[in-house]
Amino acid sequence: MLDPIKKNFHSFSTELVKEIETSATIHSFQAGTIIIRTGQYIKNTVLVISGKIKVYREDENGGEFFMYYLQPGQACAISMICATKNEKSQIMAKVIEDVELIMVPLPLMDKWMMQHRSWYEFVIDTYRSRFEEVLEVIDSIAFRAMDERLEFYLKRHAEVCGCKELKLSHQEIASELNTSREVISRLLKKMEQRGLVTLHRNNIELLK
Repeated sequence: MLDPIKKNFHSFSTELVKEIETSATIHSFQAGTIIIRTGQYIKNTVLVISGKIKVYREDENGGEFFMYYLQPGQACAISMICATKNEKSQIMAKVIEDVELIMVPLPLMDKWMMQHRSWYEFVIDTYRSRFEEVLEVIDSIAFRAMDERLEFYLKRHAEVCGCKELKLSHQEIASELNTSREVISRLLKKMEQRGLVTLHRNNIELLK
């Protein structure tokens, strides 16, 4: 297990890496798997070795709002908070590319905060980066019109995948931006007319 830990979590000390190898476990999940559900108690936090996870906020009617991605070298700050406070999850996490995860039980999280400076700094940095990312989402909702929100959403996805061709359906985008498919289709068509995107049958290509 040492190589993938060192590769993805550069800041971890040698002592912490050895303890992870001894005490934590690695699990694999296929794309489409829900690994965290709204309302469940979280007993572990996850460190992503490979693949990608989407984190959503879910309303009472089953509507979904996209918050952020989890990629290799990252952990879910919200799940950490819920685990440490023994609270039910307020988010849903879905695998979008087959993943390998390191599962860290709650007792180890607490222990490492006291014993390993590199773990403490990693947790604090995770909280900070996720807070900044959530603030960006809030700003997008509060201060931008839907066409600007859509451009922000597409660019954000492109940055995560490192690509210009996004495999996103109009309905998927509409669900994650809490609007209708018709609105998204109309706005995408306008973006195409402005030369910002090219719409293909199964993907959206960003041009700028």
